[in-house]
Amino acid sequence: MSLQIDSPRQHHVTENPNINKMFINCHRLYFSLFPPAEPRKGFATDKGLIMQENTQADLGILMLDTGFPRILGDVGNAQTWPFPVHFGVVKGATPQAIVCDDIEPFVQSFIEVGHDLVAQGCRGIATTCGFLALIRPRLAAALGVPVAASALEQASQIIPMLAPDQQLGVLTISAATLTPAHMRAAGVPIATPVQGMDGSTFADTILGNKTTLDVTAARHEMIAAAQTLVAQHPAIGALVLECTNMVPYAGDIAQATGRPVFSIYTYLRWFHAGLTPRNF
Repeated sequence: MSLQIDSPRQHHVTENPNINKMFINCHRLYFSLFPPAEPRKGFATDKGLIMQENTQADLGILMLDTGFPRILGDVGNAQTWPFPVHFGVVKGATPQAIVCDDIEPFVQSFIEVGHDLVAQGCRGIATTCGFLALIRPRLAAALGVPVAASALEQASQIIPMLAPDQQLGVLTISAATLTPAHMRAAGVPIATPVQGMDGSTFADTILGNKTTLDVTAARHEMIAAAQTLVAQHPAIGALVLECTNMVPYAGDIAQATGRPVFSIYTYLRWFHAGLTPRNF
């Protein structure tokens, strides 16, 4: 919605003070209801950019160094969250580097940006890539606060809720590089069925750090991959989305498969509820 205010002379209202007053009041009302969005504030460090969304945020999120669109629902979109967050970008830690290459050169950078977030008052730290489950123990030890590194870490909560003859299914951005080490670090049984988005336009956009995203194509690809997974493993009783960029499509996946879907969104809402328990 937009409101265009032209000059009074164009509308021939300069000679009528009542109409002038009406335009002024309408203008004030509009901007009181729809204030302009404030630019994201932040400050640079030698390891990354700390983006401040709210000075009172209890949750800090370690961000990969990305250029792809952070659409609503994405972990890196501040509007996704019903509570304030702080973001800290780890320079050089691209999706390709973390998902497909070697994570080790970036561990210290994640720790240093994490320290910056904790110094701002964050009492819990999360990440924007499920593959970072590998370094969660080191992050928690170094930062001294709870760390929720991967949506996969919900496995130990989800599996006991399922019927005895059911199992969990995992949808990941890269089945080729999601190793047993990642699964063990997150507490996911090694025999858990996994379906990757390898070769999809979605994976190509995220891992390639492209600046445009075909949301419609990504949705169709995600639904197809999830349907393939449950068709091949009908005992799957619930799905977990490893990739934090899959959250915008969780509702579509649940509807298409008839299974509950867990993601970084469900994980961090639970995590945040523990950081800031409600007073009754």
